[in-house]
Amino acid sequence: MKKINTKLLKQYIEERINDDIESGRVGGAAVKVMQNGEVLYRNDFGYSDCDTKTPLAPNSMFRLASMTKPITAAAILIQIGRGIIDLFDPIDKFLPEYASLDIGHLDENKQVVRTGKAQNKVRVVHLLTHSSGIGTLEVGDAQWAQMTREDMQSLETVVDYFSKAAIAFEPYTAQTYSPMLGFDVLARIVEVTSGMPYRDFVKKEIFEPLGMNDTTCVPTEEQWGRLVNMHNYVDGKGVSSDVGSRFVFENFPLTYNCGGAAIASTVEDYSKFATMLLNEGSYEGKQIIPAWAARSMGIPHLPETVMPFHEIWGLGVRVIVKDIYPSLFVGSYGWSGAYGTHFWIDPENKVVAVYMKNSRYDGGAGALTACNFEYDVMRSYEQ
Repeated sequence: MKKINTKLLKQYIEERINDDIESGRVGGAAVKVMQNGEVLYRNDFGYSDCDTKTPLAPNSMFRLASMTKPITAAAILIQIGRGIIDLFDPIDKFLPEYASLDIGHLDENKQVVRTGKAQNKVRVVHLLTHSSGIGTLEVGDAQWAQMTREDMQSLETVVDYFSKAAIAFEPYTAQTYSPMLGFDVLARIVEVTSGMPYRDFVKKEIFEPLGMNDTTCVPTEEQWGRLVNMHNYVDGKGVSSDVGSRFVFENFPLTYNCGGAAIASTVEDYSKFATMLLNEGSYEGKQIIPAWAARSMGIPHLPETVMPFHEIWGLGVRVIVKDIYPSLFVGSYGWSGAYGTHFWIDPENKVVAVYMKNSRYDGGAGALTACNFEYDVMRSYEQ
């Protein structure tokens, strides 16, 4: 196991993030790095509101955006571990309305043209690896844009709407990111197989056993007060955006608990979740996910013919598979969110790293802050 030099870790992280805060490129950020169960570094930087200069508190809450997806994957793995779902089950076993799906593309007028029936069934593993064709590319975006507020009232209404929509390609012949819908279908399968709303299932089976008391789809009044304001970077200055608005992800109604994006959490809570994954589904003596199922999350599940890159999708997370990736060791896995949240797990060296911010500037898997955080942790390893 390669050890991290804590002195270098502190130096690199603080130099970088303090510069980000001073320049206004980041409003506030919470960071935690652990190795072999020991906290190596934990700090809060900047503000929960750039306009009022309210300091970021240790219990500040952040919108996870797509860092919700690994939680939804964990919920599916719990059901797989119980024998209720199989990874290769066709999804129409649980959602019969998905038995027959059309493939489509956009014509020159940006209208969806259906070109024929999909020959392959969409399976659970396809949703987890973004290889289903559901809710992705221009076809998915165009059909999403046509949804009404009524269509978006719940997971059930959203998933029902897309059962009638065209998919972007033949399942398991390509890989393109499904921002919401693929994981909405997974969350709906959790509801159907458990008889519980998705938000109740993840609370009962994941959040409560892990002590993740500040992780939720619908914040309480007290938690709304700790949810950071969105940051933006305008004319070289950090400013607050959407001050006072109550949303967990964009304009989604709070009744729609999107399996791909609609959870809020803290850096401490998410670190517990990541630690559980590192420990093969176990946390403080409680087995949340069977060990074999938890291990499967960080294993590539797509052939290189479908995803020929240095990273390949595991189950709800990207997995680094080639050492040409500049900032993480092979075998590391994790994901990011559109508002700038980011985490990864390094199983070989027993490392968990979590970075939280909420910003409309520089977010997602390619965010500069995410890349810099990876780089600063990696260059802190002892040679």
